[in-house]
This record gives sequence, C-alpha cells and structure tokens, in this order.
Amino acid sequence: MATLIDARADCDIPTRPAGIDAAARRGLRYTPEVKRATDPLYGRVKDFIPAMEWPLYAPLIHAINALKAERKAVILAHNYMTSEIFHCVGDFRGDSLQLAQEAARTDAEIIVQAGVHFMAETSKILAPEKTVLIPSLKAGCSLAASITGADVRLIKQRFPGVPIVTYVNTSADVKAESDICCTSSNALQVVESLPGDTVIMLPDEFLAKNVAAHTRKRIIAWHGRCEVHERFGLEEIAQLREGFPGAHILAHPECPPEVAAAADFVGSTAALAHYVAANKPGRVVLLTECSMSGNVAADNPDVEFIRPCNLCPHMKQITLENIYDALLHMQHEVLVDPDTIARAKGAITRMLALPRPTAPAAFKTGLALAEVEVI
Repeated sequence: MATLIDARADCDIPTRPAGIDAAARRGLRYTPEVKRATDPLYGRVKDFIPAMEWPLYAPLIHAINALKAERKAVILAHNYMTSEIFHCVGDFRGDSLQLAQEAARTDAEIIVQAGVHFMAETSKILAPEKTVLIPSLKAGCSLAASITGADVRLIKQRFPGVPIVTYVNTSADVKAESDICCTSSNALQVVESLPGDTVIMLPDEFLAKNVAAHTRKRIIAWHGRCEVHERFGLEEIAQLREGFPGAHILAHPECPPEVAAAADFVGSTAALAHYVAANKPGRVVLLTECSMSGNVAADNPDVEFIRPCNLCPHMKQITLENIYDALLHMQHEVLVDPDTIARAKGAITRMLALPRPTAPAAFKTGLALAEVEVI
C-alpha cells in the first residue's frame, strides 16, 4: 500500500477536484457497465481515492475513455496531474520532454494536453496537422509569463551571436526567437552541445544557475522563476531532515541552487521518478509539485512519501470535467500561426535531435554555487 504523509499539518491538498459532481450534472451515472470498465483503473489509485468516492470519478473517467476511442484522441498527462487524470485517463505520462516526444510521434488525430498552455503549443508545433485541445484556458505558467518574444529580440541585440537556449516552459513566440530548446531533463546536455564559451539560458534563473554549476561555460540568465519551486528553501530541508530522519530528499532543478546543493538528488520529474524506482528508498521527499508524490507512489507502494505542500495552481486548472468537455465539444483548440510554428519547430527539433540518454539525466549535489549574470 502506498503511503503519503503531509510534511505540514496545515497542508490544504484537495481530496478530489472541485466540481466532481459534474458527472451527475452531465447525466453520467455509475452503472454496472461503468463499474466493470473502471474497476481495473481503481486499482491504480485506491490508495489515494476512498472507495466511497470512486463512483463520483468513474462515470467521467469511463466517458472520457470512450470519447478518446470515438474521436481517435490521446491524452498527454504531465507528472503534475492529479492521480485520477494521470493514472486513469492519461495515455502517455511523463515530463515535458517525454510528452513532446510523444506528441511528435503519435498517430492520433486529436491531442488533449493534460498540462499547461505552453505544453499544448509545443504539441501543436511538433504536430501542426493534428487538433490540439487544452481543457482549461486558465492553465498558464509563471515561467512562460515571465518573458516574451520581444524580450528575446532585445536580448539578441544586446548579445549578438551568443546562442540562446530556451526552456520549453515558454510560449511559441519565445521559442521562435531561440536557437535551441531544453527541458530540465537535458538542459546541461543542450548547453554543452553549443559552440563558444557563453550561452544565454531563458527564462528560469534557478535552472540556469544549477546548470552553471556543472559547466565551464559562462551562463547569462533571465529573471524568471517557477512559483512552485522557488518557495522551497534551506530551512524547509533542515526541518524535513529533522522531522523525517533518513528520508532521501530529491529536488527539481527549478529549485533555488542552494536547495539543489543541499538535496540528496536533483533531476527532472522523470529523473526523480526513476531514482525512486531504481533505489527504493524507505522514505523520500520530492521537492516539486505535490501531486507528483502520489503519482510516483502508485508505482512504488513500499516507499513512504513525505509530501511537501506546494501545489501548482495552473496545473490544477485541469480536471476530469473539463477534459470531458473539451473532448465532447471539441473546445479550446490551440492554434499557432504557421510562421511561428516553422521558426519554433527548428529550436525544438534541434533539441530532440540530440542523443537520447539511457536514463534521465541528474544534476550533482553539493557543488559550489556558480556566478551567473542575471539580466
């Protein structure tokens, strides 16, 4: 049985999405047919969803899966989705890099992005002939909002000829102004692949600083930050080590560099999941978005997960009900103009053309903090 322990007594983690009674409002019922079809799925989430609540989820899950088959659609579910989305309706699950790769090769006619808007734009860029839907137009991103294409054009004027690496957590317009994209899984690999001794990394300041500690290249960074990961600090790590002795503390590289240096392991969400599966620590803390712990716990029932309480309000805009509505009504299609697609696709495909590692890349811990120019 998977074990989840909240790190703080005041955690406000919802037990189910708001408005889950939307199934009944849509005329969807928990029938014997729905029960038979969804019972195997419940086995994946039984440790996180009480049995008495499952009849509220199951009708929507069953209807979504039926609509997917009818419309030849797939759902790309990010690691930060809630468990009923991640395990019960997601066809492909993973981090931004994994989902981008799946978008590029799927033969589905429709892609539903169970993630945030920049991910849906990336899917459209890689598969422009497909219909890409985003269940909620409110699913934004603090990093993507921190920079515009106009900002990048000004940066290029200030630093002519310096390669620009853009994190995938950006708009299509920003990607179109970039030389190559990166994710937290391959950021160091991308930086090391570029010529010259100076690289501009946009827009995540902390990812840039964590990469800078691993390379001899001069890194110039933007001042964007993830509103989830920037809240983790050294005091919280000290409290976790004192309150949960022996716990392995795993951090995402969007965390502040001093947090990354003090963690036991640093990597992308895919790397964090891989670490848990490969090492089977008795107790673990994932310093990333809170839903990730439950999703990884489902595959590692013998590991005790200590959950931090940092939720992404943008990811939590995606619910079973708006996934159902998006598929039913074919609403909230993501469109990117052809010129932007052509320019942004070059940056993404150059990233995807790099050799694929045999396992998700990890950052070293305990390194000295690197000096980075933040513009």
